[in-house]
Amino acid sequence: MAEGLSRRRVGTPRETDEGIASVDTTQSPELHRMQSSDEAKTDKVPLLTLMEETLLLGLKDQEGYLSFWNDSLSYVLRGCMLMELAFRRRIRISKDAFTGMTGISDRPIEVISARATGEVLLDEALKVIKASETKRTVASWMDLLSGETWNISKAGYQLKQVRERLAKGLVDKGILRTEKRNFLLFDMATHPVHDPRAKDEVILRLFDTLNLPRTAATPTRTAQQTSNDSTSYARFVGMGVGGQTGKLRMAPITNSRFYKNEDTSRFALLRRVCLVAAACAGSVVENPLIHMDMETRDRAVSR
Repeated sequence: MAEGLSRRRVGTPRETDEGIASVDTTQSPELHRMQSSDEAKTDKVPLLTLMEETLLLGLKDQEGYLSFWNDSLSYVLRGCMLMELAFRRRIRISKDAFTGMTGISDRPIEVISARATGEVLLDEALKVIKASETKRTVASWMDLLSGETWNISKAGYQLKQVRERLAKGLVDKGILRTEKRNFLLFDMATHPVHDPRAKDEVILRLFDTLNLPRTAATPTRTAQQTSNDSTSYARFVGMGVGGQTGKLRMAPITNSRFYKNEDTSRFALLRRVCLVAAACAGSVVENPLIHMDMETRDRAVSR
């Protein structure tokens, strides 16, 4: 009897190993291709962060400042920071036995890596989240990082002058330049576009995600020259880059300066979708569509 039990103990792992091996050998070629494609993706970080892309969409090219009536962009930029930290695998939405049945928006954020990102604002936000003893949701952190709280004891969580610091970061990258402009009784630093290629590529990625034709992606700096053009692009909305399909897909930019080999990076398509979401929430998505007719803009925004 003992000998029989011994055989069964020895046989169980062998059978399990054989079963696992048989499963591995019977996986479909399509699954192998998906796994190989995912493994081939790199964690290469783009030259522009999600915050900088959103800021560029809202920035006036020649004047170098944002709309005075936009009171939502600052709050949205804090959300962009959290998304950027998630893309860089520094934070994530927690999931355990207690939060598994809870909606994602109600789950707290947890830090999975405190390694520096190289971006001052991101590292500052990561440090604040890491130092907090209380786990909070995305919405709670957006409120605290933007200073929208009545609790004075939580004022230290606020990240100040985010828009100005992002603009100065773009100046350091050679995308913007700094000028002084006189507004009534005081001077204010403005940041006009110095390298238009960066903003053009951001707009192209936005148009691809909205399935607008790239031929319609007229740069915003030439909007005044094209505003009288009555050409309607409404019939193109919902089509892909080649006009073949409305399915959302990754289409890399040819000869890109700021997004080289974008299609080989992880979360490349998700980054584009998040850019559209941030642009909509920050009320800057219509800026690159200003030269288009009203019908096209409405359909693009609805999409």
